[in-house]
Amino acid sequence: MRTIQQIIKNNMMLTDGGLETTLIYEHGIDLPYFAAFTLIEQATLREILMDYYTPYLELAARYQTGFILESATYKANPETAFKLGYNQDEINRINREAIRQLSTLRDSYKSQIQPILISGCIGPRKDGYIIGDRMNIKEAADYHYHQINAFQEAGADLATAFTLNYEEEAIGIVEAARRVNMPVVISFTLETDGRLPNNNTLEYAIATVDKATGYYPEYYMVNCAHPSHFTNVVKESHICKKRLMAIRANASCKSHAELEQSTELDAGNKCELAGWYKQLKQNLPGLQIIGGCCGTDHSHMERIMENVMEKKRSA
Repeated sequence: MRTIQQIIKNNMMLTDGGLETTLIYEHGIDLPYFAAFTLIEQATLREILMDYYTPYLELAARYQTGFILESATYKANPETAFKLGYNQDEINRINREAIRQLSTLRDSYKSQIQPILISGCIGPRKDGYIIGDRMNIKEAADYHYHQINAFQEAGADLATAFTLNYEEEAIGIVEAARRVNMPVVISFTLETDGRLPNNNTLEYAIATVDKATGYYPEYYMVNCAHPSHFTNVVKESHICKKRLMAIRANASCKSHAELEQSTELDAGNKCELAGWYKQLKQNLPGLQIIGGCCGTDHSHMERIMENVMEKKRSA
């Protein structure tokens, strides 16, 4: 059986954009604490959630790429869910149901798109932009274990941890995934200087996690940062060229602090964003997965694909 890394290396993959910002600003859905998982068990809202993926899947079919279906579970963890009145058993059930719903969606597109992978989405325990209280490795592993185990029980292909901002939580997540033999991806967020919020370089963070875990992560990603913040950084890094296989960038070039204060969606400049992605693809030989983060929707991905893909789209 091929590993996730082998599948990615052999197939250009598309994924979705900014799920939460799309639901909030384009559909007018209230998401307390950014918790999109609350839609999973509500029939009408669940239909909106499933329809959200459709234009991205159609884009993958048009360009003949693979696809990664990412679950709406970024905030389906105790730190957020307990505030909304959920208990641990309910959180586990929702995480499993999220994967099952994506399995049904995959079945409906498997004749058009190959391969399609299902990823269980993990968010940081605290804020993605501000570190706050730091966990040690064991604390992070114990904290994230239940969510990853739920993904494994439901048949997810991998788990992906987004918007991480310090190494100990990343290592803990990897160790939790190892406990249940789940492939895992680590994604760091970066500030405008191309460094993690803890001021370490991306190269240092990747090397630290790899060393501590025996290179267990399938690959690494950057998300929730604009390419103008990190393109030059990754261009000069041998480690990034080798281990960075995915980018999910913000539409806006604003800093995290500026985005936190924003009351309106900043959709950025789609043409410029597409140009940045093309440059990243040229600088990162291992870049195989294209997606978006805050402020992006399928129209951003369409413009990016027009720039990145060498092969013309099918009629």
